[in-house]
Amino acid sequence: MAYDKFNILKSTAVPLPLENVDTDQIIPARFLKATERLGFGDNLFRDWRYNSDNSPKVDFVLNDPKYTGKILIGGKNFGSGSSREHAAWAVYDYGFRCVVSSFFADIFKNNCLNIGVLPVQVSAEFSEQLFNAVYDDPTTEIEIDLVKQTITLLSTGIQESFDINNYKKDNMLNGFDDIDYLQNIKGEIQEFAKGLPL
Repeated sequence: MAYDKFNILKSTAVPLPLENVDTDQIIPARFLKATERLGFGDNLFRDWRYNSDNSPKVDFVLNDPKYTGKILIGGKNFGSGSSREHAAWAVYDYGFRCVVSSFFADIFKNNCLNIGVLPVQVSAEFSEQLFNAVYDDPTTEIEIDLVKQTITLLSTGIQESFDINNYKKDNMLNGFDDIDYLQNIKGEIQEFAKGLPL
């Protein structure tokens, strides 16, 4: 399933400065019955967002109207716990296209890259600067440039570079998942196969 191409993202951000946010908190296990990627955003951080009577918890950041945008700034060790890919699906389906953290769990990071969510790992110092800027002014914008592999706080111009696997970078720039990539080079694969011994 292809997703939106990612090149440059300029957006406000939602701050979630909690460490060790695990995949069960991102999407509780009771919501894992679906096999398609649709509808998971409704239950992103479900137990933190809603009371038992389904009323919104007013003190949770996703229920605070002053914080919006396509960038989620998380605390250290974001996406730890089980390997469920539904956690990345929930982040994407909610509308986030980038998660910023000073450290990601590897499986969650790869699951994000597979579906079009860019995980941007920054230094702890830069992460703190982002949190402070967003809390000081929720309208402040952050720019993520995938081609240059930079993240910039536009209000101050401070910037850091981030790493990404070249294959995953190319896929995100083209809006490809792994199947799309193979389909895109189908002709090359067929030509190569012609040269193989029978």
